[in-house]
This record gives sequence, structure tokens and C-alpha cells, in this order.
Amino acid sequence: MSLTRTEVARTGRELAANLERSGITREQAADDLGFSARRLTETLRVGPASDPADVWLLRDYLDRAIRERGDIPQAWTVLTDEARLRAARWFALRTAPTAHRHAS
Repeated sequence: MSLTRTEVARTGRELAANLERSGITREQAADDLGFSARRLTETLRVGPASDPADVWLLRDYLDRAIRERGDIPQAWTVLTDEARLRAARWFALRTAPTAHRHAS
């Protein structure tokens, strides 16, 4: 399963928009996911060095965090539930952790 350049760009925009909507900082997300800052940045931009399983993990983490706040994520146009079924055949998808609210 691979994405076109357009899909990569769209997915990156959706991840960034949903990170902002979640109210979670990059540092909090990296900590919760066990990612380095560099790995999170690469995953957010769906860069060439990003792991597709990480992209799905971040998507699910953000989706869950937003819904737990009582909000609705920006629509996922590429990383849809239907696409997850196909992706699960290719990648070892993991369950997203719960977002922890860190003290400021």
C-alpha cells in the first residue's frame, strides 16, 4: 500500500490539523507515543523515512484524543476505516495509547 504525492500531502495536513485540534503539544504526543521529536516530525509530514505503522498510530492517537474531549476530528480522507483494513494486511498496526494530559 503506497500513497500518491497528493495523498501524502493531504494526510500530512490532516495529521497537523488534528494535532492542533487535539490540544496536545508535539512534546506530549512524542512522549505518549514513545517517539523522538524527529520521528514525530517525520511521521506528521508522512515523510519518506516515516513508518506507515507510525502514521496509523499517530492518526489513531489523535482521533481518540479528540473524541475523548467530546470533539470530532477533521475528516480523514486517506486514512479511513476502510483503508485501515487494507493497511492491516501490509503493516503491523498497533493500538494507540491514551493521550495523557501533562502538567504545564
